[in-house]
Amino acid sequence: MPDIITILIADDHALLAETLSERLAREPDLTVLGHVTDADEAVAQAQRDRPAVVLLDIDLPGQVAFNAAQQIKQTHPGTHIIYLSAFSNDRYIEEALRSGCSGYVTKDEPIETVIEAVRMAVTNGAYFSPRVRSRLVVDPDKGLTLEDAGGTKASTLTPRELEVLRYLARGMSKKEIAGQMYRSVSTVDKHVENLMRKLGIHDRVEIARYAIREGLVEP
Repeated sequence: MPDIITILIADDHALLAETLSERLAREPDLTVLGHVTDADEAVAQAQRDRPAVVLLDIDLPGQVAFNAAQQIKQTHPGTHIIYLSAFSNDRYIEEALRSGCSGYVTKDEPIETVIEAVRMAVTNGAYFSPRVRSRLVVDPDKGLTLEDAGGTKASTLTPRELEVLRYLARGMSKKEIAGQMYRSVSTVDKHVENLMRKLGIHDRVEIARYAIREGLVEP
């Protein structure tokens, strides 16, 4: 374990982030490099400062948190991602695992648990809250995976289609989604067409309801 563990907090809940930052700062082996409030800022600061650990709220403004995590890992594979969330939906867990995270901590756990997760991450361990851990199994071929994963219509969507689905559920227009994803509107149109066909849904309101119901966005 390094002498000092550097941490970036990415959470748009100001009180929680402030409390977490102050508590972490009291630990002699932990240093908080900063606090950002959206996923794009998290990517930019993590790529610049290369923290040992990013504490990443799953439901941040900006791009999808799982995509942000992958961008951070691509630039600096040594940075460990620990997700923070008030929810432990199967789809969140599945995507967190796919992104190569080092932990998933639900926000009902004490801050001491976050500290434990941070220290485990830098020693190449991983911490998962009990509600999350109870849903995990070890697959001989895939390693740690979600129990009974892949049984819903959402599992048929590609990562890009899932990303578009989340943005639609947030009420974003196709033009706004195109700008967020750095894609053309026609490309977004195609993703929307595909995901609606796969889900059997052809209404934006129903898309939003579906995304919330399936745990793809937080209500």
